[in-house]
Amino acid sequence: MSRIGKMPIALAKEAKLEISEGNLRVSGPKGVLEQALVEEVNVLQEEGLVRVERINDSKRARAMHGLYRMLLSNMIEGVTKGFTRKLEIAGVGFRAEMKGDLLALTLGYSHMIYFKAPEGVKLETPDPVTVLVSGIDKALIGQVAAKIRSFRKPEPYRGKGIKYEGEVIRRKEGKAAGK
Repeated sequence: MSRIGKMPIALAKEAKLEISEGNLRVSGPKGVLEQALVEEVNVLQEEGLVRVERINDSKRARAMHGLYRMLLSNMIEGVTKGFTRKLEIAGVGFRAEMKGDLLALTLGYSHMIYFKAPEGVKLETPDPVTVLVSGIDKALIGQVAAKIRSFRKPEPYRGKGIKYEGEVIRRKEGKAAGK
């Protein structure tokens, strides 16, 4: 039995779950999320709790059991609280700013990089070296944050680049240290 899959999900009072044939729909104060449901798992709704159960013990059903439990949990948390991912920019002259709905990044290239967030994602720059990516879909937030980070990944010698908040960059010694 999946350790994650067998745990029940507490359904927040402001969240509403609708289970239709092959589809899950969660609505809350921040928005609405939908997810297609595979046939290997069933979603059961009780008073204040939601359970995900698999229909058999096939390998695919066992894999989908924990996956759909976490997807549903993230959907409920997203429509009630939302998700935020913080990116930090390190490097002399590296900065970010909002120009309308575009994120303008100066990352040491000969040109500026402009990034437009997809619908459902909000970008903010509280200061020139911090970018906040927020929204209700956890997977989309992570994907957008990874895309922004890919413009200048942190390098191991000086630590310059864009990194996630709390990410530890393993530093290497330069060739001068070997002498």
